Amino acid sequence: MSDLAFFERDDSLYISCEDLFKIYKIADLEVVALRGLDLKVRRGELMAIVGASGSGKSTLLNILAGLDQPSAGRAYVGGRDLLTMSAGEMVEYRRRSVGFVWQQTGRNLIPYLDALQNVEIPMILAGKAKSFATKRGKELLDAVGLGHRLHHKPNQLSGGEQQRVSIAVALANDPPLLLADEPTGELDSVGAHAVFDLFGELNRQYGVTIIVVTHDPSIAARVDRVVAIRDGRTSTEIFRRVKQDGNRAVVVHDEFVLVDAAGRLQIPREFLEELAIHGRARIALKDRHVEVLPESTREEAIL
Repeated sequence: MSDLAFFERDDSLYISCEDLFKIYKIADLEVVALRGLDLKVRRGELMAIVGASGSGKSTLLNILAGLDQPSAGRAYVGGRDLLTMSAGEMVEYRRRSVGFVWQQTGRNLIPYLDALQNVEIPMILAGKAKSFATKRGKELLDAVGLGHRLHHKPNQLSGGEQQRVSIAVALANDPPLLLADEPTGELDSVGAHAVFDLFGELNRQYGVTIIVVTHDPSIAARVDRVVAIRDGRTSTEIFRRVKQDGNRAVVVHDEFVLVDAAGRLQIPREFLEELAIHGRARIALKDRHVEVLPESTREEAIL
């Protein structure tokens, strides 16, 4: 079944990426940033993407934002095919369908405008009336806890406050998707926690789908799901759920290894090292589970 058929059948699915590749050519070298990545995101989900530097997580975010195009594979957002959209359609998509928050607050805000004016600008560029832009701008700045700082310029705000204004700017045109690339990378732990808490509040208040790329190890406690990317592919997922333990609710994190459309999965490196598996392994189907075993001796393999 095609991804588009999935959207027609299940309107809770908002993002679907399958066998996604991205290859950058630098001089005479080809750098493969994504290597057959699969990802599905439900409408209204709050999730995080984690991974080491160079794993491909920012590349994926840029593709979903319409800032870059994949080299191969399929990528649908809200039923739109990101590989076949025209340049004009892509501009409209970036303007109305997705909000983006950069790590560097200087890329999100215009320094000589105050907080309210920064939030108004995307709406005015989209053709909204000034009165509408002002009303919604105040509403959004209230939502991010800065209703008392409407007329402060970025240099009069703390780093955390600047990032909260940046989130309000990203939500100005009421996009169904909000993407944030290391939004707490320049903040201290207090400011980082405040921003992550804000994403949760906005997700509940506006129903916006939010994807955050981060290195913060505490993120699993603050989002619905964490997807880890390794070597350009999704490798593991962690789901947060609440279960009852007697009279109290306990938060539990369930971790899964992902199996892509081609049947591939990534075994955690520490498991491979523990079993001394290098290059090749044996697998066996045993009582409704699969065993992954080290390669045997040459003589055993021949037998």
